[in-house]
Amino acid sequence: MDGRLHVTAKLKQSVLREVFERPARPFETQRREMMAIAGIIPVAKWLAKIKQRSDVSCRLCKRAREQRGASTENLPEETYGHINSAFYDGMATTVTAAHHIIWRHLYASIQAAQTPTSKLRFVTPDKESSMSTLWQEAEFKQICSRESLTEKAADIENPIVVKEHERKRYDFDPTMFHENRFWNRRPDGIMIKKYHRTLYILGFKRSSDKNKDFLRVKEDEANEQHRSIIEALRAAAPEWTFEQINFVAGRRGAVVEDDFYDKLDKLNVQAGKRDKILLAHVQCICEAHDTVMRSYYQQIHGSSGADATMSMENIGEQVYV
Repeated sequence: MDGRLHVTAKLKQSVLREVFERPARPFETQRREMMAIAGIIPVAKWLAKIKQRSDVSCRLCKRAREQRGASTENLPEETYGHINSAFYDGMATTVTAAHHIIWRHLYASIQAAQTPTSKLRFVTPDKESSMSTLWQEAEFKQICSRESLTEKAADIENPIVVKEHERKRYDFDPTMFHENRFWNRRPDGIMIKKYHRTLYILGFKRSSDKNKDFLRVKEDEANEQHRSIIEALRAAAPEWTFEQINFVAGRRGAVVEDDFYDKLDKLNVQAGKRDKILLAHVQCICEAHDTVMRSYYQQIHGSSGADATMSMENIGEQVYV
C-alpha cells in the first residue's frame, strides 16, 4: 500500500477537484495539500527515505522533552501520522484545534439544514460538554437520575484499562477514578428527539486516509470510546433509544460519500442540501489540514513552507515546498 490517497467510487473526485480549483485558494496551500496526498510531506521519516536525513526520531518531541528535563531516549518516529496526532507534544494544540474547527463547522451545517418537520434538538452547538455538565440540566435528569447512571456505569467502567495518560489521575485517587472518568467523558455532540425518547451520541474522528479501511477503523475506535456512555444509558433508561453516529474525515480530504449521506439523512438533513454540506466539509478539512502543516513547518523550519511570492522555498535538506 503506497502513501497516496485512495479515492474510492464512493467519494466523488469532483469534490476534491472543486475544492482545489477554487480561485481564492492560494497556490502554496494547494501545493502543501498535494504533497500530503502524494505522501511526500518532508517529515524526518520521509527525508530518511530519500537519503536526506539519517535520524528519523521526532524533532519536536525531542525539543519538548529537553525543555521539561525529560529523557530523549526512545523518541517516536517523526512521521506524517505522528505530527497529526493530538498526543504529539509539539502539535497537540494545533491538531486538537483542527478537530474542533472541522466538527463545529459540520455540526452547524447539519443544524442549519434541518427539514421543516425535524424535531431534533441540538444540545451542544458551541462546544463539547462533559456528561457531568449535561446531567446538571433538568432535561437529562428526566431521562434517568445521576445516581442511577453512576450505578450502571460502574460495572462498565471498572473493567476498562487505565490508559497511560490517565495514570496520574488514577494513582491520585484510585477509588473514585472510574466514576470520575465516566462523568468527565465528552461526546463530540448530543442531539435529542424528546417526544420520541431518542438520544444520539455523536462522534467525530480525523483519520489517516492512507488505507481503504480507514472508515471502519475509526468507526470502531469511536464506538469503543463512547461505549460506556451508550451501555450505561441503555441500562439506566431502557425505555429510551440511544444511538451513536460517527463522522470520519480523512486528514487529506477523504470522506466516504455514501456513509456521510446516510448519516445526514438519519439526522434529518434536507436532501437538496447534502452536496453543498459535503463540499463545504471537504473544504474545511483541507483548510484545517493546511493549518496543521503550516504549524509544523513553522516549528521545524521557522517557515510556513512557501513565501508570499509563491516561489519554491528551500526548507532545508535540499527539500523545496
